Amino acid sequence: MPKEEMEKLIEKSKRIRWFFCDIDGTLTDGGVYYSPEGELLKRFSLRDGTGFFLLRQCGIKTGFITTENSPIVEQRAKKLKIDKYIFGTHKKLEAMQQFVEEEGISLENIAFIGDELNDVKLLKACGLGFAVGDADKRAKEAADITCKHPGGYGAFREAAENLLILQNVNIGDIIDNNL
Repeated sequence: MPKEEMEKLIEKSKRIRWFFCDIDGTLTDGGVYYSPEGELLKRFSLRDGTGFFLLRQCGIKTGFITTENSPIVEQRAKKLKIDKYIFGTHKKLEAMQQFVEEEGISLENIAFIGDELNDVKLLKACGLGFAVGDADKRAKEAADITCKHPGGYGAFREAAENLLILQNVNIGDIIDNNL
């Protein structure tokens, strides 16, 4: 990566106070198991869960933003101690604009990771945008950084670590002091 581009990412990273992520295709592999009663199971990576832990140790708050309204995702949010859960929104940028207004912050304080067409506007507008490795090409083009890992297989963890590295955080210190 050219030095000028890296310096730009470092500057953007310094403003980040929140890291939001999409769910389906980002924290999951995009698949879902259905029973006659409806949605039954989603698969989440435990490695991605460690990304939330790392961010929390550095004072970065975390959130989910999704078009779904799923009890499965709600349970995952509780397990990960997510600070904000915005669900059931088909207009993610507008929902995030409302959130930052309520918090007294700006979109430049938000990092976001997504994978699909409904994530493109937010990826472009937020302070630092990440796309999962198997994201739609338009999401990748809108993002500042594209992860190597696909959704549901460590992409969020990769993005979280990339953010912390850009912020000059020594992840080894987190391990030494907290694990």
